[in-house]
Amino acid sequence: MDKPITTILFDFDGTLLDTNELILQSFEQLLEVHYPGRYTRTDILPFMGPTLAESFNSIDPAKTEQFIGEYREWNLANHDRLAVEFDGVTEVLTRLAAHGVRMAIVSTKRNDMVQKGLDLIGIGHLFETVVGLDDVTNAKPDPEPLLLAMERLGAAKDEVLMVGDNFHDIEGGKNAGVRTAGVAWSAKGPEFLWNYGPDYMLTHISDLYAITGVPAE
Repeated sequence: MDKPITTILFDFDGTLLDTNELILQSFEQLLEVHYPGRYTRTDILPFMGPTLAESFNSIDPAKTEQFIGEYREWNLANHDRLAVEFDGVTEVLTRLAAHGVRMAIVSTKRNDMVQKGLDLIGIGHLFETVVGLDDVTNAKPDPEPLLLAMERLGAAKDEVLMVGDNFHDIEGGKNAGVRTAGVAWSAKGPEFLWNYGPDYMLTHISDLYAITGVPAE
């Protein structure tokens, strides 16, 4: 019998904060400048999830640092204009916290950008800790960031759920030995995520009520 879920580790971008359009446009504008007409939105989808260094290394390692700088400049300037929370996030997470569910963010983004998103939608107080790219040597799907979050929380693996919109989140959860949930609102679609064998697939953030046993009303 599985133990009840008492702790949830959330990816942030694409899971709680809808930054899909922001990320796509950030890549689009940069790649169109350097490689006119070469990259479509379909070509850009694989860049959503990995670190910027991983994505740009796959294009031209010699220009990775330059591209990261250009990407971040545009992304930062347009963040608050294009980013918005997914439906129900604040309401559901507030209710989960009120019923004692412990929560943390585990992201592949820099901590300052995660904080910017949390401030934008006003939910930072709901998370006991945030593990971002600055905190670890190895990003998801390596288990390091998840294990660090659990260490900070003092959480047992068999009571933890990792929720995310990309295979890095599902594989990271498996590598860390915790249960996993994909989100059907992922830019890559639920069919893509099912390939990685998550324990759950959320069709709406409120599906976490049933998983945690928290009453919906």
